[in-house]
Amino acid sequence: MAVKIRLTRMGDKKSPFYRVVVADSRAPRDGKFIDIVGTYNPKTEPAEIKINSEKATEWIKKGAQPTDTVRALLVGAGVLEAKAMPAKTKAIKKKSE
Repeated sequence: MAVKIRLTRMGDKKSPFYRVVVADSRAPRDGKFIDIVGTYNPKTEPAEIKINSEKATEWIKKGAQPTDTVRALLVGAGVLEAKAMPAKTKAIKKKSE
């Protein structure tokens, strides 16, 4: 079973609020999840990020893969270290030449 750490949308129309959850990668976005790791509220200034670092690191050690957005939130919360961006692909390099 492939496990992902990803966002689940909550809140009303036009006022999103997200939970950071651990879920099976095949489950729907707002469907069944295994564990709640934290919350993310993009509507506040600055955006409010609450992550349980112990749970997050435990799931990452077990092999759960965070999505790109969640990885950025975990880096912002200090749970993960920023990783280098991958090199540009050949297709992008050819366009710029």
